[in-house]
Formats: sequence, structure tokens, C-alpha cells
Amino acid sequence: MKLRTLKKSSTFVPSQKHHMSINLEKGRLKWSVPTIFILGLVAMILVIPTMIVVPFISKGEVLSQSIDKQQSEKDAKPLVEDDSAVEVSVMRTQTSQVEDVPLETYVTRVVAGEMPVEFETEALKAQALAARTYIVNQMLYQKEEEVSNVTDTIQDQVYKDDMELRQKWGKNYQKNMEKISAAVLATKGQIITYNNKPITPQFFSTSNGFTENSEDYWTNEIPYLRSVPSPWDEVSPYYLDQETFTIEEVEKALGTNLPNNQKLSIEATRTKSKRVEQINIAGAKFSGREVREKLKLRSNDFTIEQKNNYLIFTTKGNGHGVGMSQYGANGMAQEGKTYEEIIKYYYKDVEINNMDEAVPALVMK
Repeated sequence: MKLRTLKKSSTFVPSQKHHMSINLEKGRLKWSVPTIFILGLVAMILVIPTMIVVPFISKGEVLSQSIDKQQSEKDAKPLVEDDSAVEVSVMRTQTSQVEDVPLETYVTRVVAGEMPVEFETEALKAQALAARTYIVNQMLYQKEEEVSNVTDTIQDQVYKDDMELRQKWGKNYQKNMEKISAAVLATKGQIITYNNKPITPQFFSTSNGFTENSEDYWTNEIPYLRSVPSPWDEVSPYYLDQETFTIEEVEKALGTNLPNNQKLSIEATRTKSKRVEQINIAGAKFSGREVREKLKLRSNDFTIEQKNNYLIFTTKGNGHGVGMSQYGANGMAQEGKTYEEIIKYYYKDVEINNMDEAVPALVMK
């Protein structure tokens, strides 16, 4: 509004289009009572709804986020719905506590602990079958005084609980578990049998190109644990390895005395699968398995090269070599082989049966 020039002590009256009266008194604006009332009313109309709405918006956002999160979890594909009649007791080595787990949940977590999730689904299925067969065989022939069926280490099968798997995979947990759970579900209740009994399904990471006959690593000859070619393993990151030791370190590990500052005579005999059967190092004799385990080598297919006071061990493969090669199984799956074909390749003359038919006594427990 444009003000006209005012004379001293004069009063200005706004035109009628203005709805508020304003008085000029001693150079200050003075608000009339109607004006104050109207302004207060406007403030109430504008401010109070805002005061009411803002808290509800805040709570609504939190509620919305909570609902979204719950909906997201609800929409996630379900993992194995475990209605197993059989429960596995697992000794957790870190806590010395026994954890009771339904069978298929146990198998799922063993597959997650034993085989890379990136492997082909048919390889994961083969691993699930081996894992289930192992625990069923263990439970059938276990002594009653044992406090648990298995441990969670490589002494039996590597087992990780749900929290450990979430920490291992982070944001990929759901996707990875869905993949593994689908593989386990596809083989649910199935085990590997030989002469209508569950086998001892040995498995390992990577072969040297062949698997090993059972009696060439252990003592007993087991008819379904026979040496077979496994050429797929060459792509494994564990196929070749090299370890260097001082002669003193080898002496200590093997519990022997070796001559210093001279060339050692080294002679070895090998098994059908080209692994070291027996080795003679400067007159001291050892089995290939003994050298592998005491020096913590990846494999008992090794060669030794001496350089001054050092011995360089070059190994092929990773693991004892008996039974199913995991990298071999994945190679077969990449070529289109099914889990049944993988199992029957690495375990000779076996069958795949349902637990309720093969081991009804265990299911009845």
C-alpha cells in the first residue's frame, strides 16, 4: 500500500479495501483489538493443524518403514520347510554346547559350509546327498554314550548355524540360502546306499586328476570307493601348491634326523592315482599320508626339490582324494551331468534310495 505524506499529528485512514485498522501513534503501529483477534484466529488455523500433523507424519514414516521391512521379509522366498522326523545333535566346538537341528536344516547348513555357493546346482545337490548320507550313517552306528551325533568341524562335516552364515554372506544371505535350500529340497530324504545300506560318502576339495582307492589312503578296501579319473579338477584354484621348509623343520615334523649340508637321497613309490604311497628320505621311511598330514600339505601327491638347506614340496590336489571330488562334481555339472550321474560316477555301484525305505528304524526313532 502507498502512504501519502502525513502532516504532524495527523491520522491516516486506509482505504476500505483493507480489512485491518492500523493507527499511527507517536511513530509506532498500534493494533486494534479486532485486528489482534483476526490474526490470532489465522495463526490458530495455520499452526495448530501443522502441530497435529507433523508428529503423525513422523510416526507414519517409521510405521511405513517397519511395514515395508516386514513385507520384504514376508515376500522373500521360503527356505527349506523342515518337517524332518529326524533331529541331529551337533557339538559346537566354540561353545562346547550341543545344538539340536532338524535333519534337512542340518544338511542345508553343511552344504553351505562345505561347498562354494557359486557351484552349479547339480553339484550342490550331489553334496547334499553326500552330507545327508554321512549323518544318517553316523547316527545308525553311533555308540549310545556319545553326547552328540557329530561335531561342526572337518572331523565330521563343516556346519555353520544361521547367524554364522548371515555373517559370512552379508547382503547375499537370502539369495545364497535360497539356492542351497532348493538343491537340498530337490534331494530331500534321499541317501546313497550300497547293498541296501548307507555308505560312508567320503568327499574332498580337489583331485590330482584321479580319485584314490580307499585302501591306498586308509587301511580297508571299500568296494564303492574306487579310483576314477577326475580331469575337471585342473581348473580348481587348489590344484597346484608349493610349500618350502628348512631341513630342520622337516626333521621336527617327521620326528627324524636328516643329514645337513649334503644332497638328500629321496625315493618314492606311488599308488594307482599317482599319489605317494611310500617315501624314503635319506634312509627314513614314511607313508605319503604321514608326510602330508605331519607337514600339513594339501595332498599326498607331492614332489620334493632340495635347494641348499631347504626342501620345496610341490603338491597336486587338495584333500585325501577318496570319494567325490567337489571341483570334479562341479565340472561334471557344468557339462550337463545330473547329481545322480555325479554320485554314481564317484561312488561305484551305488543306488540312491529314500530314507524311509532304506533306514526305517532311524526314521521311526
